[in-house]
Amino acid sequence: MTNLAAQNPLGVRLGWAAGTANNSIAEVRRQAAYAVDAGFDAYWISQIFGVDPIVALAAVADVVEPLSEVGTSVVPLYGRHPLALAAQARTAQSALGGRFTLGIGPSHAMVVEGFFGESYAKPFTRSREYVEAITPLLNGEPTSLSGEELTANGWLTIDAEPVPLLLAAMGPRMLDLAGSHCAGTSLGPGMAPTVMANHIVPRVNAAAEAAGRPRPRVVTLVGVAITDEPEKLRQQLKESDELYSNLPAYRAMLDLAGLESTADVLVVGTTIDDVVAGLAEYVDAGATDLRIGVSAGDDPDIDAVTRDALKTWIASG
Repeated sequence: MTNLAAQNPLGVRLGWAAGTANNSIAEVRRQAAYAVDAGFDAYWISQIFGVDPIVALAAVADVVEPLSEVGTSVVPLYGRHPLALAAQARTAQSALGGRFTLGIGPSHAMVVEGFFGESYAKPFTRSREYVEAITPLLNGEPTSLSGEELTANGWLTIDAEPVPLLLAAMGPRMLDLAGSHCAGTSLGPGMAPTVMANHIVPRVNAAAEAAGRPRPRVVTLVGVAITDEPEKLRQQLKESDELYSNLPAYRAMLDLAGLESTADVLVVGTTIDDVVAGLAEYVDAGATDLRIGVSAGDDPDIDAVTRDALKTWIASG
């Protein structure tokens, strides 16, 4: 992967976060074209109910060719056996020429139990066993694991470069796992810079150091918007973000920061300078990569203004 840290305004990798609302390959292609045109270094897709991001990224390999990295942030590890997910990931890696990064996470009880019909009683155990099972497969090696939650025995014959693995992590044990066994962590919505600086980054870095691994990546999602009425937009987003704000994992991080809603950490201002100042706080807190997405609610004008401003700012660096 090309490291463009010295070539952009904040000195870290800048990724475009296309979010979860991609309902067609045409939309994925449109978002990818913007990421390339605006000068981002990476392009990330998440998954809830929209397109499968691994399939989608492979499908737009021609569009994202100028980017140094594309990845998922994140796909649920429940609902997919490690052999099946590794096969998808290595197939995508083959299509993308070694630029694909797999981000996974345990999701939430509401999804796992309500949609998949699986038990969410031991999400850490499932995550640990999943990471142990899938890591050899992502590196082109056989796996053999008989665990409490998972059994995985087998290999793949897909010709591809190794696939880096990021783990969504917020709690202490998950951060230890991300630092000691993965390339790093991918952080979702609602993460305040103070929580990153005081909790996330020290814990994941210490785990990597203890395991003799390189400094882990901390790939951080930051929602941004430029509007003449920032507080009005933030209030609207608080209403739409209520579900996220009450998911236990995100709620715990908000409580650490003393915040009410994931909307409270959005970088919303009246100028691009306001946005850059907010992004810089995340870099100062230890983010190695920023996944930047526009949080405009249903306002297409705010979305367009913010996208144009981001493009101009990146070009200025």
